[in-house]
Amino acid sequence: MKLLLDENLPRRLKKDLHAYKIFTVRDMGWTGKKNGELLTLMLQNGFNVLLTFDRNLQHQQNFSKYPVAVFVLNAPGNDYGTLQPLMPLVISLLEQDTIQPGPVVVS
Repeated sequence: MKLLLDENLPRRLKKDLHAYKIFTVRDMGWTGKKNGELLTLMLQNGFNVLLTFDRNLQHQQNFSKYPVAVFVLNAPGNDYGTLQPLMPLVISLLEQDTIQPGPVVVS
């Protein structure tokens, strides 16, 4: 499974998800891309899941066009210390064989 960390997430989260092929938007050179373009690039490059802090993404995109799962991390802030406790739940969701395309709010 190939994961992409959105540019609004701390790079340090990669270490919590080390069991997966994980890249950041910066790693891929996609910084500043709009959401639709980012989702298209994900598909073209074989990504399965986007992790983001962008709560508006789920209301801005037509996910029937993008067969990727989007985990929206719901927390009071997007710093590592605040988001790291959500990683066991993210991992649990990733380990399920029933990941569906579209947004999933992780809180």
